[in-house]
Amino acid sequence: MYDITIIGAGVSGSSLAYELSKYDVSVCVLEAENDVAVKTTKANSAILHAGYDPLPGSLNAKLNVEGSVLAKEICSKLDVPRNQIGSLVVAFSEEDLEMVQTLYERGVKNKVPDIQILTKEETLAKEPNLNPDIYGALYAPSAAVVNPWEYTIAMAEVAIQNGVTFSFNQKVKDIQKVGDHFEIKTDKETIESEYIINAAGVNAGEIHELVSEPTFKTIPCRGEYYLLDLEETDTVKHIVFQCPTKVGKGILVAPTTHGNIIVGPNAENIPDEWVNTGKDVANTATGLKGVAEGAKKSVPTINLANSIRNFSGVRANTDREDFIIEQVMPQFYDVAGIKSPGLTAAPANSLYLIELMKQDGLVLDKKNDYVDERKRIHFNQASIEEKQQLISENPDYGRIICRCENITEADIRESLHQTLPAKSVEGVKRRTIAGMGRCQGGFCGPRVVEIIADELNISPLEVDLDRWNSHILVSQSKEVL
Repeated sequence: MYDITIIGAGVSGSSLAYELSKYDVSVCVLEAENDVAVKTTKANSAILHAGYDPLPGSLNAKLNVEGSVLAKEICSKLDVPRNQIGSLVVAFSEEDLEMVQTLYERGVKNKVPDIQILTKEETLAKEPNLNPDIYGALYAPSAAVVNPWEYTIAMAEVAIQNGVTFSFNQKVKDIQKVGDHFEIKTDKETIESEYIINAAGVNAGEIHELVSEPTFKTIPCRGEYYLLDLEETDTVKHIVFQCPTKVGKGILVAPTTHGNIIVGPNAENIPDEWVNTGKDVANTATGLKGVAEGAKKSVPTINLANSIRNFSGVRANTDREDFIIEQVMPQFYDVAGIKSPGLTAAPANSLYLIELMKQDGLVLDKKNDYVDERKRIHFNQASIEEKQQLISENPDYGRIICRCENITEADIRESLHQTLPAKSVEGVKRRTIAGMGRCQGGFCGPRVVEIIADELNISPLEVDLDRWNSHILVSQSKEVL
């Protein structure tokens, strides 16, 4: 029997596992997919928000600002790419300027550091490519961009090295309270656990209703994006937002940690029955047109013809405005409705829940042998001397497989054996960024399939693109095999 079982291995579940692994308790994470960060955490704006947008006094506001500080510490400790480039909320009218003033006042109340309102001239000095018709902007220097996949994988790996069990392809079908513990029935087995934390993202409502009457309604919301080639790298240097609306923070134009420019998202509520069908992450001509028009309003010269990929993500919105981090019944907790800024707030959300559980009687003792660090080899960022040393130790570092991002055969083979190993082509991409560049895997993809098959001693026909059983190849041909 486990002391605590977490359902869901997105950034919320993985962050909880990371924090709980500091204590002398047995923890299991159940994930319906074959990897961490496969759903909501996989596709978002990759922003660590400063915290001026949430309403003062809300859980969202408190945990956003605290999470921003914690994320900086965690990324530094766990060797996760994070760039603190600051954000601008641009005003296009007198009415927008009033909203900028409102956001500034919220930021001050939320204790966001160093925010200021810039004039038109000050704003354009920071971002010369912005629309010259702007009225000014709110500047928040603490905002940052992060690699959300690497961030989640890093926290999960530290949790694993400190004893947490991650169990994948486990779809929870039923939960029953039996005496002083729960029996969790998945499509594979029955797991006993004293406590349960429901961090199942867009499926959190379903998990909640296995033990209780509904207290919130999930409203899945699709957001569509453009990812632009490195030719657009100099388009903006900061995260550029427009004034927020009721449905979101508006269309942003921002650099990623890898130097690309990301543009989006829109916000479209989708039917419940679309979740996990592929329709929930589809792109539409209408949606992308709206995103493009929004981006050009901020940056008229942006060249969306340099798009190398369009994608969509699904936000786990609910009919409640704030995050839902609360006890449902003794020993069962929801971490639900974690919409934006959920990526930022995740570590603070975890600490908040752990304190809540302690107040409800959970006794936690710190481990004496806890190891809170993680280092990786970044060949593509190494100096010439460092690369020569790596190649002398392992000739596979001398074979570049992904030419867009300079990812080597050794990087790919290593990703299949790290603490939380890749299990698919997209899993390799999430760990090494192979396939993230201009060709989007068009050239390196077949070699990545070959390497996975060779390293795992399986047939190329068994290699998955992403989720379990999503085979890339359907039959042999002399051209491929």
